[in-house]
Amino acid sequence: MKDNKKVVEEILDFWRSNKIFEKSVAKNPENKNFIFYDGPPFASGSPHYGHLLASSIKDVVPRFMSMK
Repeated sequence: MKDNKKVVEEILDFWRSNKIFEKSVAKNPENKNFIFYDGPPFASGSPHYGHLLASSIKDVVPRFMSMK
């Protein structure tokens, strides 16, 4: 089994050598922006387990739209 650090380094090397980020940005037309308005991280004050859903949505939706 590979060490997690080694796996992450291999993935990062692959992304860098194949310019994956640059390709993902270039594939989207400039006139078709996706805007995701993000509010304050913890509107009610201190963080608690109820914030997990909102945090998950803030993470998953932009990732999905980027990969779509």
